[in-house]
Amino acid sequence: MNRFEGKVAVVTGGAMGIGAATVTRLASEGAVVYLADVDGTAAAEVAATAKGTVHFVHCDVSELAQWKALTERVMDEYGHVDTLVSNAYALRWGAAHELPEEHWHRVLDVTLKATYLGMAALAEQLTAACGSVVAVSSVHAHASMPGFTAYAAAKGGLSALVRQLAVEYAPAVRVNAVAPGPIRTRQWDSVAPAGIAEEAGRTLAGRLGRPEEVASAIAFLASDEASYITGAELPVDGGRLVRLS
Repeated sequence: MNRFEGKVAVVTGGAMGIGAATVTRLASEGAVVYLADVDGTAAAEVAATAKGTVHFVHCDVSELAQWKALTERVMDEYGHVDTLVSNAYALRWGAAHELPEEHWHRVLDVTLKATYLGMAALAEQLTAACGSVVAVSSVHAHASMPGFTAYAAAKGGLSALVRQLAVEYAPAVRVNAVAPGPIRTRQWDSVAPAGIAEEAGRTLAGRLGRPEEVASAIAFLASDEASYITGAELPVDGGRLVRLS
């Protein structure tokens, strides 16, 4: 498929995990992809292996000035932006009394504020292109587990922000979200096999998901195939949220 032929996409947090899979997927379908991340080494590996055009942009997505610089570069080089995938996140564990304030701010800045900044920087371009935005939320926006104080707050806010942005920028820009469940990314590398098996058993699918499976859902929502979908959140969780335990 070449659903994104002639399109320009910006993917944040694109150096690893779901972001890297999304960069690879969109590029394989014809998009010119700007991979925005702070990890240049990992981003270079993604760009080198992707089948298509991928440009790395060093960007701390919690800083408006860096968003503006990214926007200027894309417009100078291609003149339009059609898709924004807001995937970057930060994760720090701890209950409220255990979590340092700076950790709270970092998680919310990278996970929630960055989507607001991305839309603020690219609203004009996305509106002109009648483009689409897909934010990566989480099952943590809807179900609570110990230790995820800041992350759950950020993802819950992100899900609400997606609905609000869909209202604000309709009908020109479609804004949707995916809500992944347990996905086998680097965050699981330090988890013992028994812990992985336990979490997999909490899904109806009986396993952890793959980043590529989330990327497929993102690509669908970003494409014209989802032209009548906006303000929606698509769970990609193997049925994790529908279980009681």
